[in-house]
Amino acid sequence: MRSIDPASQSVQDNYKLLIGSIVPRPIAFVTTLSSEGVLNAAPFSFFNIVTANPPMVAVSVQRKPGGVQKDTARNAVYAGEFVVHISDESYIEAINVTAANLPPEESEVELSGLTAIASERVKVPGIAEARIRMECVLEQALPLGGSDETPACDLLIGRVVHFHVADELYENGRINAEALQPVSRLAGNDYAKLGQQFTIERPI
Repeated sequence: MRSIDPASQSVQDNYKLLIGSIVPRPIAFVTTLSSEGVLNAAPFSFFNIVTANPPMVAVSVQRKPGGVQKDTARNAVYAGEFVVHISDESYIEAINVTAANLPPEESEVELSGLTAIASERVKVPGIAEARIRMECVLEQALPLGGSDETPACDLLIGRVVHFHVADELYENGRINAEALQPVSRLAGNDYAKLGQQFTIERPI
């Protein structure tokens, strides 16, 4: 087995090991509003659950070179709100379009042809094509990694204040994963579908 000290190699080399090892990763498709009212949208695969009491999710937004915040992090901190959508096969191509590096005054939602829809509890619109979306208020924004002057990322912790779930996915309070057809991230340009499922009983 190969033994690797992360301090002995580049950030890019460590990144490759992480994204190739921690797979598959769920993709958060996040919308935010800029201070000028522009609806921003972008996908992030450094994403997961924090707690269910109250419901919270975390999205890690990597910074640009020089520690410059991406639009998503800057907008979420400014407005204190964002919307997380679960990526699925039905609109993954449009989600990919929103990964384009646009200037802040241009909307990725317009570029991709996706449809903005009003939220219930936050001012940030959601995306109508998403079959699961979570309206979030910003609980914490933590600059992490890098250095004090140039952090490597912004960890956004959002408290979910409203869920939207398509009727065909909702069964007795649970989500039908097979019907959802979620898409997850691998390394490079590769993605994965749900694949084969199996059950293992947890020990008592």
